[in-house]
Amino acid sequence: MASDPNPTAPGDDESLLPSGRFAGRVEFEALVQNALHRAGADGWSEIILSDVDFSDWPLNQTAVIDSLNAWAVAGRRITLLATRYDEVHRHHPRFVAWRRTWGHLIEGRVCDEPARGDVPSAIWSPSWFMRRTDRVHQSGYCGTDPALKAGVREDLSERLRSSSAGFSASVLGL
Repeated sequence: MASDPNPTAPGDDESLLPSGRFAGRVEFEALVQNALHRAGADGWSEIILSDVDFSDWPLNQTAVIDSLNAWAVAGRRITLLATRYDEVHRHHPRFVAWRRTWGHLIEGRVCDEPARGDVPSAIWSPSWFMRRTDRVHQSGYCGTDPALKAGVREDLSERLRSSSAGFSASVLGL
């Protein structure tokens, strides 16, 4: 990937998401932000977001919520996969509120205990993918390569099969 930390700035509808390797927090955050922007601008019908706990994703940023609002249309689907969502509640209150509003488009899944340590940190759509392979150095790869994209989807599908419902839109109680 080019060294440009913001390869597809939100609002630049002519640019495409990059392909190749990425490294560093700035690039990782830019990829997440830009992918969600492209999802709204291009009308991605399906998105999978996966991470151990999403604690270091930029999900509380106003630009991310704006992109998700632009994406949220009937017939679209987003699947969230994590081992737990307590960090999402703690660090991303805007995202939690957005999830409550658009709960009918979102499926939250929790990985079972044996899969805890190997939940992929990834974004997948039929159009593009990103997989973070090193959380410490915020590095990984992304793009549209069909073989790599299929591999990420297969890995996510395997984890989804062994997951259960979680991260409900509302908390019911007495």
